[in-house]
Amino acid sequence: MPQTPPFSGQLNTSSYNKNLYQSKEEGYPGLYYHDNNLASGSLEALIHHLVPTVDYYPDRTYIFTFLLSSRLFIHPYELMSRVCHLCMEQQRLGDPQADKMRVRKIAPKILQLLTEWTETFPYDFRDERMMRSLKELTHRLASGDEVYRKAVGQMSQGLIRRLTVLSQYEEALVKINATAAERLTALKAKPQAAIQRDLLSICNDPFTVAQQLTHIELERLSYIGPEEFVQAFVQKDPLDNDKVTSGCCSKNTPADKTHMRRLCNLFFPVKKKHRARVMEFFIDVARECFNIGNFNSLMAIISGMNMSPVSRLKKTWSKVKTAKFDILEHQMDPSSNFYNYRTALRGATQRSITANSSREKIVIPFFSLLIKDIYFLNEGCVNRLQNGHINFEKFWELAKQVSEFMTWKKVECPFEKDRKILQYLLTAPVFTEDALYLASYESEGPENNMEKDRWKSLSLCS
Repeated sequence: MPQTPPFSGQLNTSSYNKNLYQSKEEGYPGLYYHDNNLASGSLEALIHHLVPTVDYYPDRTYIFTFLLSSRLFIHPYELMSRVCHLCMEQQRLGDPQADKMRVRKIAPKILQLLTEWTETFPYDFRDERMMRSLKELTHRLASGDEVYRKAVGQMSQGLIRRLTVLSQYEEALVKINATAAERLTALKAKPQAAIQRDLLSICNDPFTVAQQLTHIELERLSYIGPEEFVQAFVQKDPLDNDKVTSGCCSKNTPADKTHMRRLCNLFFPVKKKHRARVMEFFIDVARECFNIGNFNSLMAIISGMNMSPVSRLKKTWSKVKTAKFDILEHQMDPSSNFYNYRTALRGATQRSITANSSREKIVIPFFSLLIKDIYFLNEGCVNRLQNGHINFEKFWELAKQVSEFMTWKKVECPFEKDRKILQYLLTAPVFTEDALYLASYESEGPENNMEKDRWKSLSLCS
């Protein structure tokens, strides 16, 4: 069976040419093209276009784009059922007397499609209904031919392995969060005796810490399914007969706010005399993150330093050399729709494309902005045209953005892991806003009536 080739980083929709890829689909109604590119179609026609025949196999960019966007209109398990039905019906796979030569011609193509689906969207198969349809179809393909039985077995083992790894990761996240909660409880119980160690007591090398943050970010990216970006837009489609779609089964969401807050909170509680040193250290860590291409950790550090409980510490900031921080803030300046950051991201992306080493391939985007971009792309274009057809031009653009992310998330971190630093970063307590303000006022007293009133209120509640 042909193996699924590596997924291309950039979807080039111009390669989806009607003449090259239509084959026997040429006469099927319900698909419309613009400049030889698929522009729109009915849901039925698009599903039909997904299913291979003896003489036809869909373009890989179409497979990814349709599997990504179809969940806006139909449940993945319903789509799988429809695909199975078409395969059975068109190729007469359910007929015991079916021509074996015909089955041998179509089986590799159907297995290729199923392999692409299970490898790119494995979380769809957490649904038992998906697995039932998959088993039914692959059983038909594998019966009577040892070669296809082996191929089906390899595909199934790969899918089970990916789902098992995901479950293990989710269990690990639960344990990490539990440990962080325990540390926070200990700090509350003994605020004087259990002062949190600052990160410098574990590692005083900014580059090493930036490397470990990159490990954390890349691991999180690796478990995010492409469908999770679309899932946020899933809602009832009034034109689809009361079908309400839901696709994403993964508990790991793109916007991991807990991780972001944890990184922002690493400045408290730290002994007063060390705070300026810690802040300068994190500025150096942020600079190393920028050099690596880890923009998400960079923005988390900048956000942490700009939080009111930190930014109000004038005495501490007076001891910090802020020139490097000013440069980093300029790079992540939100003005002009994050123009500076987008320029830096394009540079990192280009470096990644031409890179010879794993280190140069790293691109970790500022996640909140990536999600915002996809959100506005979705809001700015209709899903359906006036004639009821699905607006496939919109979904080409959506797939372009998500496919770029798919390339970024597949990069393996080239840096050596430091278990102590990782443990510290992953299990650092996440303090509430009130707790941070209280720590801030204890470090540098309130300067105006509003701060004094808030300090009194927080002190009474603590």
